[in-house]
Amino acid sequence: MVPGKIILGENIISELGEHIKGKGTKALIVTDSFMVKFGNAAKVENALKAAKLDYVIYDGANSEPTDKIVAAGLDVYKKEKCDFLVALGGGSPMDTAKAIGFMSVSAGKISDYMHTVIDMKVPYLVAIPTTAGTGSEATQNTIIADTENNVKMLLGGPSIIPALAVIDPTFTMTAPPKITAATGVDALTHCIEAYTSRKAQPLSDIFALSAVKKIHKYLPVCYKDGNNVKARLKMSEAALEAGIAFNNASVTIVHGMSRPIGALFHIAHGVSNAVLLPACMEFAIEENTARFAEISRLMGVADTKTSDRGAAQAMVRELARFCKKLGIPTLAELGVNKEEFMAQLDKMADDALESGSPQNTMRIPTKEQIIEIYKKLF
Repeated sequence: MVPGKIILGENIISELGEHIKGKGTKALIVTDSFMVKFGNAAKVENALKAAKLDYVIYDGANSEPTDKIVAAGLDVYKKEKCDFLVALGGGSPMDTAKAIGFMSVSAGKISDYMHTVIDMKVPYLVAIPTTAGTGSEATQNTIIADTENNVKMLLGGPSIIPALAVIDPTFTMTAPPKITAATGVDALTHCIEAYTSRKAQPLSDIFALSAVKKIHKYLPVCYKDGNNVKARLKMSEAALEAGIAFNNASVTIVHGMSRPIGALFHIAHGVSNAVLLPACMEFAIEENTARFAEISRLMGVADTKTSDRGAAQAMVRELARFCKKLGIPTLAELGVNKEEFMAQLDKMADDALESGSPQNTMRIPTKEQIIEIYKKLF
């Protein structure tokens, strides 16, 4: 599955109007205050004005999305009589817009839709990513925090996938180095997990390997020089490819273990993925070793003379080096208290397994093994 339509290129936002004719009359632009402040929202507004379409802005998606943030946006959508959505931002605005879309035609609470397939007619959704990372513009999932139960809900179904993905690298130019790094490693996690998932298949493999190669080459360039348009375009392409890959092959142990950290310690999704990536891959390479070895050789840290096991181990070392080079912090550097973290191990392991993602790993972890991986983070 892929978005209904994808347009890609520098300043492609100027062509938005011609692609959404007849899709609605008034848009809710779901974004954050940063996008408004630094002019990215204005680009979208200008494109809608040129198409003679009305709109209203909801800029409340300023953090990892919660049920309360979704409810506030839904209230604006209904009161303003909007009939389609434009998501502008990183994963948070896009996930928020997806949830607003299906909740606008649904009864009950958003938590009622956990563990269900969301499949109904929803408002037209345009997704415009401003980071090269989450791949949310290409997926049928949204992650929303349930504030009552202190858990991140993974909600999904065909209705959630955006109708139009607008991949314009100029929007990513405002992302600072830390955000560039965290979201980029998120994309790297997506394609590695998709390629090594139990649900991997030939089509998703093509997208996954293409994304791995681009991210390994161009993410350090973007981190060092955020104004490098070529590198930004390649990273935007890679994030889309990674999104398509895991949308069709799913994610594995990293994402399963990442969500509980984000929910309990309020760490951004991309950062918690990056913190976990080397330790989780060290566990996962014990099975499906040949596929991890292929990734290692693609990265150029092993060659055909290296055994599969040696190559897979080299990949783990390279991931640790790569994250360090990109300034990815440790949990301690993020201010997470070790004692508080250890006190939550049981809940985090249960929540990770409840998500279902770890079970997509070829080496399916037990609760005890998940706890041991969490312990390695300190």
